Amino acid sequence: MAASGKKKESKTICTGNDELDKKMGGGIPTKTLTLIEGQPDSGKSVLCQHMIWGSLSNDLSVMAFTTENTVRSLITQMQSLSLDILDYFLLSRLQIAPLDAKRMNQTLHGTILPMITKCIQEGVDLVVIDSLTHYATQSSVDEVISFFQECKTFADRGLSVVCSAHTYAFDESSINRVGAMCDAHLRLHKETLGTRMVNILEVSKIRGAASRTGNIVSFDVEPGLGIKPIPFSKAKA
Repeated sequence: MAASGKKKESKTICTGNDELDKKMGGGIPTKTLTLIEGQPDSGKSVLCQHMIWGSLSNDLSVMAFTTENTVRSLITQMQSLSLDILDYFLLSRLQIAPLDAKRMNQTLHGTILPMITKCIQEGVDLVVIDSLTHYATQSSVDEVISFFQECKTFADRGLSVVCSAHTYAFDESSINRVGAMCDAHLRLHKETLGTRMVNILEVSKIRGAASRTGNIVSFDVEPGLGIKPIPFSKAKA
């Protein structure tokens, strides 16, 4: 049992893409709180899906809360990127919980936090929430800050938490406070480089990364391949 515990300590939240993980310092350490924020269609959900896949491949158990998909559509979407999670789902290594964020009385504290608490009780290693946008836009700044404070407490208790949201879900003051609170903060946006539009990942910080992080990564999302990092020189061509 002790040996197994030591083995889990060394694991990271990775994407399964060696080049991308290298830019992220070898992966995000476990027992941390991560925020992925960015523009619409900038790759937030795909990055979350890669983290789900990479973490499952790295022997972590995962709970995925999704406002973007049903169980079937998430599995199908990830399979189209060669991220086949079906076996993990059937073996209960991965749990998927679709959220109807627009239903009345669903709030960060009344809906999401109790679900995360249950994950701790069930021994889940990683919770991925994609996305918090609707909840955050319907909440006060104090409620948003309080939610992330609670998530940080969960991380201190051993649960890794990854949250995605659109940048517009936060005002400038709250995004700065939330970003400072998180152990890892990843920003995504789209940018025109030369004659093409590419996704840009800015690694604002990853506290405790095994190696130095790369500041900026440009990438495409290709069917059958998922995220494909591309050199800036090629992107500008």
